[in-house]
Amino acid sequence: MTTEKHERALIIDFGSQVTQLIARRLRESGVYCEIHPYNKVDAAFLEAYGPQAVILSGGPSSVTWADSPRAPDALFELGVPVLGICYGQQVMMAQLGGKVESGTSREFGRAMIHKIEDNPIFSGLFDGDEEQVWMSHGDHVAQMADGFKVIAASTGAPYAVIADPARKFYGTQFHPEVVHTPRGTQMLRNFTHGVAGLKGDWTMAAYRGEAIEKIRAQVGKGKVICGLSGGVDSSVAAVLIQEAIGEQLTCVYVDHGLMRANESAEVVGLFREHYNIPLVHVDASEMFLGDLAGVSDPERKRKIIGGLFIDVFEAEANKIGGADFLAQGTLYPDVIESVSAIGGPSVTIKSHHNVGGLPERMNMQLVEPLRDLFKDEVRALGRELGLPDAFVGRHPFPGPGLAIRIPGEITREKADTLRKADAIYIDEIKKAGLYDEIWQAFSVLLPVNTVGVMGDERTYEAVLALRAVTSTDGMTADYYPYEHEFLGRVATRIINEVSGINRVVYDITSKPPGTIEWE
Repeated sequence: MTTEKHERALIIDFGSQVTQLIARRLRESGVYCEIHPYNKVDAAFLEAYGPQAVILSGGPSSVTWADSPRAPDALFELGVPVLGICYGQQVMMAQLGGKVESGTSREFGRAMIHKIEDNPIFSGLFDGDEEQVWMSHGDHVAQMADGFKVIAASTGAPYAVIADPARKFYGTQFHPEVVHTPRGTQMLRNFTHGVAGLKGDWTMAAYRGEAIEKIRAQVGKGKVICGLSGGVDSSVAAVLIQEAIGEQLTCVYVDHGLMRANESAEVVGLFREHYNIPLVHVDASEMFLGDLAGVSDPERKRKIIGGLFIDVFEAEANKIGGADFLAQGTLYPDVIESVSAIGGPSVTIKSHHNVGGLPERMNMQLVEPLRDLFKDEVRALGRELGLPDAFVGRHPFPGPGLAIRIPGEITREKADTLRKADAIYIDEIKKAGLYDEIWQAFSVLLPVNTVGVMGDERTYEAVLALRAVTSTDGMTADYYPYEHEFLGRVATRIINEVSGINRVVYDITSKPPGTIEWE
């Protein structure tokens, strides 16, 4: 939500898998920013956007390639501070008259840089002679552009941090945005607040008021239908829209037979009784499970579910006299992934059922009040709106529900089995006080049966996989390091209490940027 009321920074994306982390770090320090692909940013865009600071991201390309991505030349004439990170540093050097070489000095992983000269960008860093950072580069700066000087170096990167203080241009060969650079967040804050002089006026209280104004301006006197999934995103979107337009909103909760245990009762109770929001509860489980029968391909399952959702919403909109708008809980990571800078990995890794518009026949406009927010910002907004912690702190739950946690054909029996097992898993997580430490935890009913012995009987039943990940951005993820005693307790309960499962395994796969779901 770019608005004249806020300071703003711009992140020009060259395709790095961790570009989103730059935005997260800036937002955490109160600076509103947006990510835009390098090939969408030109002089006209820069003038319209009006950034007070610009960051050039890393990327997989080499500046030495003839057709490598470039920043708009107009950027360097704006008179605003610019920070280039990794590829961003190199492309800045190449465009301003420096020199970049390839292949003679590679550096990947942790490295120590030492300070050569004091600079405002180092405020709060370098307690000793060195600072730990995270390098990931094959190319390197071989000659700086005029006006630049080295202010920090490492063994493998003599131009680890460079600066042109007069123009407030900076470049780092390492990635300050990742957690492996322990005080990289401080460095980014030094750039935005110290060098660029931003105050950091981005708050959820301000966003709430501005979002309400924007919703009212878009909707006018029209009717809005909002699809509730039971998750954080749609719940926050619904409460925000209701605050903006009141009875013009009708929520539709579609039970497709693939929800979590007790999901329907909790959603209906919260919105009908607590918020008094008009809510239509549609039990469409027979329709969804019927159309999914015999389908194993995960993309087909997603498309079937997405298409049926549209059909249900369209039917309900007609029943209430025709809705003019469909509200969705689209988030900023969805938007970013759907407009990848260079057709990058996210385009092929993740498909979004809620980005890209609606079928023309629906004749409705989308209302997406959360599309500028990351997940943790949505949670902060939910708290600002007074949503109960039980909803605000919920682990993400995908629109297709358990469908993407049942690889292979989906049946009601499989869904019921998985639902029971997953409820036990989540119950044990909460009892152990681990729920809020984990970004997302869920069970997966694998399409594999194994031989086991239970008591005096031989069994041939399903294998259940457990997954739990930590994440800060919803794209990158690492497995949660459970203690063996906890896993043993969960497995014992599931095998004893859920018929049809005789083996439980824990998935310890880490995920690079992309989906942290299963299928």
